Amino acid sequence: MRGSLNDEPPTTRTDAGSLCKDVAMPSPERFPVVSFASLGGTITMTPNVEGGITPKLQAADLVASAPGLGNLVAARAFTLASQPSASLGEADILRVVDWARAEVAQGAVGAVIIQGTDTLEETSFLAECVWDLAAPLVFTGAMRGPAQVSADGPANLLAAARVAASPQAQGAGALVVLDDTVHRATRVHKAHSTALSAFQSYSGQVLGRIIEDEVWLAAVPARPAALQVPPDSTIGFVPICSTFLGDDGTVLRQVLAADPAGVVIAGFGAGHVSAQLAEVVSIAAQKCPVVLTTRIGEGGVARRTYGFTGSEIDLQRRGAIVAGSLDAVKSRILLSLLLAGGADAERIVAEFELRGARY
Repeated sequence: MRGSLNDEPPTTRTDAGSLCKDVAMPSPERFPVVSFASLGGTITMTPNVEGGITPKLQAADLVASAPGLGNLVAARAFTLASQPSASLGEADILRVVDWARAEVAQGAVGAVIIQGTDTLEETSFLAECVWDLAAPLVFTGAMRGPAQVSADGPANLLAAARVAASPQAQGAGALVVLDDTVHRATRVHKAHSTALSAFQSYSGQVLGRIIEDEVWLAAVPARPAALQVPPDSTIGFVPICSTFLGDDGTVLRQVLAADPAGVVIAGFGAGHVSAQLAEVVSIAAQKCPVVLTTRIGEGGVARRTYGFTGSEIDLQRRGAIVAGSLDAVKSRILLSLLLAGGADAERIVAEFELRGARY
């Protein structure tokens, strides 16, 4: 079992056998059991005397704030951390997945992960890659703190609980639920920094919505087999190098000096870089896996359209692996997990072919 998320709050332990549970409303004879884990984030933040809002509320406070939740599910609430999501790491989310597996083994029909929205598109995708159970793993948060006008946290929690308890969501994997909208973790991205509707699915392909207190979901596509990441494995240094006007490869050269486990290149347009950067990509591909994606969220990377120096055809010849439809942050997560699991070059190519397939 993986260790603790952080060392600060004494109640934020992730050993699934000895978690400190904040509150339980056990009525399994009447309602399905849904387990809630709070990691912190805006949804937990209240005004600080020094200015701004900071994480304060615990999982029990959040569950109690959602009107009617106790008449919908039997809630088990745990505080696993209390920090902004920008401070979370891959190992933290792997430990949360361990916790969720243990909760399902103890009778929960689904689990809800409550966290900050800054990294939600990444953490949910990481969980999707390794989640191997039929029970839904639902991520949610809030765009407004609980003390702000029209705080959206309670509504998002209620919607997430409905999805986690819904038989329709069985087998759907990791989902993101905010603003009464259900997104697949593979498709979701944060499209606005502050709006309540900040989270969108690429090409508008949402999985479903909550309408009149009911969960409406489209048919759930088949999911790839979960990746296996041993508990004692290390998530290596896998940076994203996003290209820019005048990029001569200096940044990538500096990255290579740090001996990365892999590199993700976020190119122009359909996956293009300058001729100078292309030369450095050749060097990089001899040192570690290099995945080519685009700094544009929609559309993905081309494979066989452009043939100039620095084009997607040229970069593939130099050893770059095409990410397909996966954006840069999701590509980085996938590459990191594959490397942590000991995948060889052939396996990495195959997984990007599978998970980055056109939609």
